[in-house]
Amino acid sequence: MHPVARAWFDRRTYRSRPDDAALAERKRALGTTVSVVVPARDEEASVGRVVAALLPLTVPASPDDVPLVDELVVLDSDSTDATAERARAAGAVVHAAADVAPSAGTRRGKGEAMWKSLFVTSGDVVVFADADLVDPDPLYVTGLLAPLLDDPDVLLVKGFYDRPAPGEPDGSAGGGRVTELLTRPVLAHWFPEVGGVVQPLAGEWAARRALLEELSFPCGYGVEVAVLLDTALRYGVDAVAQADLGRRDHRHQDQAGLGRMALQVLHAASLRHAPAAADVARSTLTQFVRRDGQVVPDPHDVDVEERPPAVVVPEYGQARGLALDAAG
Repeated sequence: MHPVARAWFDRRTYRSRPDDAALAERKRALGTTVSVVVPARDEEASVGRVVAALLPLTVPASPDDVPLVDELVVLDSDSTDATAERARAAGAVVHAAADVAPSAGTRRGKGEAMWKSLFVTSGDVVVFADADLVDPDPLYVTGLLAPLLDDPDVLLVKGFYDRPAPGEPDGSAGGGRVTELLTRPVLAHWFPEVGGVVQPLAGEWAARRALLEELSFPCGYGVEVAVLLDTALRYGVDAVAQADLGRRDHRHQDQAGLGRMALQVLHAASLRHAPAAADVARSTLTQFVRRDGQVVPDPHDVDVEERPPAVVVPEYGQARGLALDAAG
């Protein structure tokens, strides 16, 4: 491991489960507000379970306390199933991505939902959690909050966890197939100082709004590596921390889908390594399938477009003004 990455790993890795009461008291003392965002697309089977697990964090332990989470929002990204209804029934505020910042148009993808969530939330800190979690744990929020509340120099916190895939033993803290076969080698080659991040593509992460609103967001699956690299490149690797969140079970994508995800991740990293060489809005990935006994090309247009920093979008300023007015 690169010596900078090794020193960062030892210094910026949080391993203990935080005490919720102490965390709430720290949040109160700082006057910090927290939004939790769950981006979701066609996750009717699991989104209600995720919301139900996190909703208790919005309730203070006593009338004199403050809640750890001030708002819990599901950003529905063009679902064709009952994702929105299940999330709303479980207690979340639900927004359809297509209805947020309509003048900016709409795109498909996880990063698009995350970017648009900035327009409809008000927290000083934004925590993201995936909607496909099988056994969600409130630690996925509290563990990410602790470094941000403990240290004002931390701007971004990435989660990591054991995430056994089918056929793999428990106890593996590695990432998924895209992480291990693409992202980690790319970081080692182009950005070795960031090589201490256990799971650069983790869907559970948190950041200060002041950081998020000044970054561009890839519309698709490149968003996690883009935010990680932009933060480290602009503010130094010490602006990033990581937290051990235990174990994560979730739905696994098929190999073809992972190939398209990998292209989005590669493009986001390439754009930060050599911007001129990667400045395109769409890319084509040709995969191959067997149809009627013949192997034939199966091309896919992959969206690698990025949304601009929210602060340059006029509608964001209007949304923030309304949010601040509502907060009093």
